[in-house]
Amino acid sequence: MGLHEAKDIESRFTALCRGLVSVIGHADRAVPLHDYCLGLVMPGERKSVEPMAAITAPGRTAAQHQSLLHFVGQRGLVRRRCVGQGARDGVPAIER
Repeated sequence: MGLHEAKDIESRFTALCRGLVSVIGHADRAVPLHDYCLGLVMPGERKSVEPMAAITAPGRTAAQHQSLLHFVGQRGLVRRRCVGQGARDGVPAIER
């Protein structure tokens, strides 16, 4: 993968995260949401918050673990909103 392709993927990922942040309604959840999404797409066998924390913030794994746990614990309505937004933004992008 070339630099141009990597930048394109990064910009699409950032746009997807911004769209999700717009539906959760809390700006303070933007970073944990971004990190959680990043953890989901990064390589790694386990997709629980502990390995995600180690991948997304290797220098502050314990604090990141707590942040991701808090974010995941707040799901409910947030998850339903994100799934709807993800379907609106993600499906057309995948179909390209």
